[in-house]
Amino acid sequence: MILVVGGAGYIGSHLVKELVEYKEVIVLDNLSTGHEELMDSRVRFVKGNLGDRLILDQLFSENSIDAVMHFAANSLVGESVLDPYKYYNNNVSNTLTLLDAMLKHGVKNFIFSSTAATYGIPETELITEETVTKPINPYGRSKLMIEQILDDFHQAYGLNYVVLRYFNAAGAHVSGEIGENHDPETHLIPIVLEQLLGKRESISVFGTEYDTHDGTCIRDYIHVTDLANAHILSLNALLKGKLQKATYNLGNGKGYSVKEIIDTCEKVTGVKANVIHSDRRPGDPATLVASSEKIYRELGWKAENELEDIIESAWKWHKSCVTKTKK
Repeated sequence: MILVVGGAGYIGSHLVKELVEYKEVIVLDNLSTGHEELMDSRVRFVKGNLGDRLILDQLFSENSIDAVMHFAANSLVGESVLDPYKYYNNNVSNTLTLLDAMLKHGVKNFIFSSTAATYGIPETELITEETVTKPINPYGRSKLMIEQILDDFHQAYGLNYVVLRYFNAAGAHVSGEIGENHDPETHLIPIVLEQLLGKRESISVFGTEYDTHDGTCIRDYIHVTDLANAHILSLNALLKGKLQKATYNLGNGKGYSVKEIIDTCEKVTGVKANVIHSDRRPGDPATLVASSEKIYRELGWKAENELEDIIESAWKWHKSCVTKTKK
């Protein structure tokens, strides 16, 4: 049995939808940003907080849990700057409570949802796991702290773990049943699709004179189902004893520019976007792309979905939401 904390959120729910085909799953989520309606009927759902020790002890005492997968972080960069206590309290303190409860109950396999924000603004365009980590905001620092704690816990207590550093998760499940639903929405692809659906007046492009092939920033986008599959491969490697600790980047290895994202959204939807060009945002590097060579070499994982696949799945999801709203 696998405990997924934060399993009702965007990435967590997509992982759960794939994982229930192989394992029994319990989801713990406080629904602060998650959605219970995204849960598969085969999942046992528990509403509760990551840092609630009573709930954690009950879950571990009453169930034979083999591993924990952690998606329950606060993850808005701007908010983390304005309210760092919230991020250190939930992302660090509450995660420590979870880890302590795991160890008390003899559960020693852990998969951690980390982030490219641990790298800060790297000096290299292609980011590997060896790239220096210099987070520039409380969100990135909170994630890196847990990565360092996991290594210490591995050495001291025998905790086995896999850290997965995401870049830009995007897209929706092929079924169209679940997808990206943030409030507020801060991710580029859903913002563009919302504008094409008439939910926004315009799309702002921040900077058009970067040193890239079309002048706009390039970022690494990865389909959320590809992310889910990386988690399942990592979980199996832990449970079979093939890994004791590992850190992997998850990306497509090439990246797409802001203009390419908008152009592809227009191609998929057949709708012309209303684009407004704005000044650069401070601290935005021209290119951030991940090398996922390490996880391919060690676990055989690579991103299978191209940009058009990502946007087609997201468009299917967003259109279904409009249909449901009209009903």
